[in-house]
Amino acid sequence: MRKIPVLTFSALLLFCCARTLRAQTASPDAPPTASSVSAPTTAEEDSSSKKARAALNDMVQALGGDLWLNQQNSYVDGRIAGFFQGKPTGATVRYWDWHTPIDERIDLTEGKNDKHNWTQIFTGKNCWEITFRGKNPLPKDQCAEAIRRRDHSIETAVRVWMKDPSTVLMYEGQSLAERHLAQQVTLLNSDNDSITIQIDAMTHLPLRRTYFWRDPMYKDKNEEVEEYDDYHNIAGIQTPFTITRLHNGDMTSQRFIFKASYNVALAPDAFDADAAAARIHK
Repeated sequence: MRKIPVLTFSALLLFCCARTLRAQTASPDAPPTASSVSAPTTAEEDSSSKKARAALNDMVQALGGDLWLNQQNSYVDGRIAGFFQGKPTGATVRYWDWHTPIDERIDLTEGKNDKHNWTQIFTGKNCWEITFRGKNPLPKDQCAEAIRRRDHSIETAVRVWMKDPSTVLMYEGQSLAERHLAQQVTLLNSDNDSITIQIDAMTHLPLRRTYFWRDPMYKDKNEEVEEYDDYHNIAGIQTPFTITRLHNGDMTSQRFIFKASYNVALAPDAFDADAAAARIHK
């Protein structure tokens, strides 16, 4: 009985020696351990940036090139379908939207005729709603949502973010977006804010745009997505006639466009909330 501890110690000593011998004679071709994996080299980062920029440039050309880049404004006429927790509510709203790089005006109606019932105007950081009661600021959360969407749009990604030398462009390979094979590109700015765009690998048209934001009160991280489908060539510019918006994975609205045009003649007071309030239907 007293010999058992001695034998156990001897066996343990032999086991340790064998492990040491195997480690010393390991093949030089053995894969490195996790601690020896190096960070991406500058060359790899440059390659990713070049691929991302090339994919984004192909996207711009597919959208219409200089015609898309230099558009002064856009106009669409369509209908918005509402959703709650990803399920359709059955409510729809007719809308007319005028959009410039800095301003937007949306006329809306819940009726069947073409006479709008209320108007929303977004200029800079100001968001107004005009009804028969007059002009009033939009609720802060709705205004903040509209500003975030504008600041993370594909137009802003190309016209502002790409031109900023501090923006990092990352090519993230291929993925699936709406059952289409897509190239995925992320733009990361100096504020650690990002825009991810998934681009159709065949047509080079944008399929999906994603960004994240943190709730200032609850500190939750939220995901906002726009998906683009049913493209039509309008005066040389590819225009998605179906736009779907999702919040944290739940569909919130779908926009179905009936007609669209670019570089339309706008009244001098088109984005003047006071002028709109003076003309609103009462």
